[in-house]
Parts: sequence; C-alpha cells; structure tokens
Amino acid sequence: MKSFAQNFTKQQYKDDLQYFWQTLDENYCYFQKKHIDWQKLKPLYEAQVDTVTSRAGFVSVMERAIYELYDHHCGLHTNNAYSRRLVPTGADTWAEYKNGKPVIVEVRKDFGAEKTGVKAGMEVVAINDIPVDKAVAMFLPHTVNEESKSFALRLALNGDHGTPRKITLKSGNGFLDYYPDKDGLMLEHVTYPAFVESKMIGNIGYIKVNNYLFDNAMIAKFDSVLNTMLNAKALIIDMRETPSGGNTAVARAILGRFITKEQFYQKHELYSEEKATGVKRSWKEIVSPRGKAYTKPVAVLADHWTGSIAEGITIAFDGMKRATVIGTQLARLNGAVDGFEMPNTKIGVNIATERLYHVNGTPREFYNPAIIVDVSTQEPGNDVILHTAINFLHKKIK
Repeated sequence: MKSFAQNFTKQQYKDDLQYFWQTLDENYCYFQKKHIDWQKLKPLYEAQVDTVTSRAGFVSVMERAIYELYDHHCGLHTNNAYSRRLVPTGADTWAEYKNGKPVIVEVRKDFGAEKTGVKAGMEVVAINDIPVDKAVAMFLPHTVNEESKSFALRLALNGDHGTPRKITLKSGNGFLDYYPDKDGLMLEHVTYPAFVESKMIGNIGYIKVNNYLFDNAMIAKFDSVLNTMLNAKALIIDMRETPSGGNTAVARAILGRFITKEQFYQKHELYSEEKATGVKRSWKEIVSPRGKAYTKPVAVLADHWTGSIAEGITIAFDGMKRATVIGTQLARLNGAVDGFEMPNTKIGVNIATERLYHVNGTPREFYNPAIIVDVSTQEPGNDVILHTAINFLHKKIK
C-alpha cells in the first residue's frame, strides 16, 4: 500500500465521499445480515469530511467509515502510518468476544505472538497499556453486537504498521505482558521459501500452499509438486497460510486435479442486480477435471488464516466430497469482492459484492470443518491440526 502527500479541494473530498457511499449502497451485499442503516450514518461522515485538510486525513475518515461494515473483507487500497494491519493477512492472533470476554481464539503459527507465548484461551486485558474496552472502542462501529466488537478487538490487538505491541493477557498464570513484535515487525515482511512446500510424512504426502493464490504461476507450481506425489497413499493439503485471497482460475486449477468429472463447487448471488431490479441473480460454478487426477484420500487443513478464495477451495473440496476438512473455523470473510476507485483521490476500495455458498446452501462464512480441532493445547513447535490429520488418514488407508 502507498501513501501520498497530495491534497485536494474540500469539494473533491465531498464528491469522493458521495461516490464511496453510493457505491457501497448499490453493491455491498451484507447490509441486511449486519443490520446496518447505511444512509443514517452518512451525515456523521459528511461532517467529518468537512474538517479534512489533507489526503491523509481523508483516508483516516474513510477507514472509520468502512469499519462501520465490521467486515474484514472490505478495505481501502491505501493506508497511513497508523492505519491498522489487515486482518487476517497482517494478523498473528485471532480473538473474539465469548460470553462477554475478549479471548484469544487462535494464534498464527511461526509468528511473533506464538513465539512469545501467546496461546488460545487467554483473555485480553490491555493493549499497549490501554484497557481492552477502551482500545476496542477506538474501532467500534455504530452497530454494536458481539460480531462488531470482535471485529474491533482484532483490529486493536493486531496493531498498526509501525508501533510495537505490548499485549497484557490473563491466563492460569495470572496477568502477563507479551511483546509479539520484540524481534521486529514480522507481519510487515511476510515471506515464503516457495509458492508450494512439500514433503512425505511416511506414506502420506504433505503439500503446503502458501499465500500466492492470486498469482497464476501457482498453477504450474502446484502441478509440479502434486505430480511427484501421485503414488502417495493419502495427501494433506495445508491451506493455513493463505489469508490474502486470490482468483478462481487458480482455485479451479487446484480442484481440477482431484476429480474425474465436472462438478459444481460453489454458488454465487450478485447483489447489485437484485437491488436494481428486484430479481435475484444466482448461479453455480463448475470445476472441470485437469491433468492426472489424484483420487486417493485427502485431508485439507484450515484455520483462521484460510481466507477468501482459500475458503472457496476448502468448501469445494468438502462439497465435491473429495477431502475431509480438518482444523478450526476459517477466516469467515464475507463473499467475493470487487474493487472500485474514488474519482478524485483515486483511492481504491474493495467491497463484498457477491454472496457465496457451499453447494449445500450454507453461506461460505458459516462453514465449519468436518473435524474441529481444539488448539488451546497448542505449544510452539507443535501442530495439533497436522497431527489430527495424520492420525485420521492413517485410519483411512489401513
């Protein structure tokens, strides 16, 4: 993301706000589910834009406006120095309000939070010495419920792009401070050794798909790895480091290697056409066989860093009955997004425009793995989701 020093006239900022508001009103497809009165909120942000004197100030107002959706799948294409990290892409913890308490639900493997001892089940007390309720209030939308509070909690907990975090947590050991960024801002510089990593675990093949599902080069790289594992008795596909989304060409390419006939893999609903005409438009998307099919047992690993198109791949494996999904809840990112650009400042914005469904009709964001794994016992260096999958497949191939 980039930031710019260029300023614009007050009218240009107002016109861009109008474009932003109308574009979301016509295209964002989850207002009803979230009980947001979008038009009622508009005057609040018109008043804020009236005070804007710089592009950076306008970006800050637009960030607060898009937080009203409490939707991690929607966001701007730009940021300021103190903008929040993207969740889940730039997050190393997933937290939610449970029974009124802010709780760490899962920790991203091999990142700062895990390395400093943060574990699932711990209660959040303070963030950079600010009591958690006050820290969350900074990002809380006007629609207040458990989902929107959990959204704001994740923004607060995962920090901005430049400030090292101090997180105070409560566990069986009392109150302790954790410093996830003490060895540097790892979340700003996420790198991988390859598009796809692989190894054999006994007679089970293991393929880890990294965060490149947006790059068509993934297709040949995945094929190359899978072709070396066609004789494996079973296969694990690890989708736990794919938070940033991608495209359906890559998704269909991967899925096409595991079937021998065409199958439906997800359902779409286009909101803008329904809003404009009153007529619902929906369709199912087909995946076709491609190359030599792997037809033996498959387990797909998923967690809160399985996001967007990776969620689509995961539910497709399940819906086509070609794999058993093992792990935790997924990122639960709403729908498919499209990008729009404000006419004056040229600030881009991604919003969810299509509702997506498992072939059985379940909204994608409500899907749960077939085998849910308790990660509260997870220790650094251990991998309870992977171990669960290995044990499951051993029983399948006996």
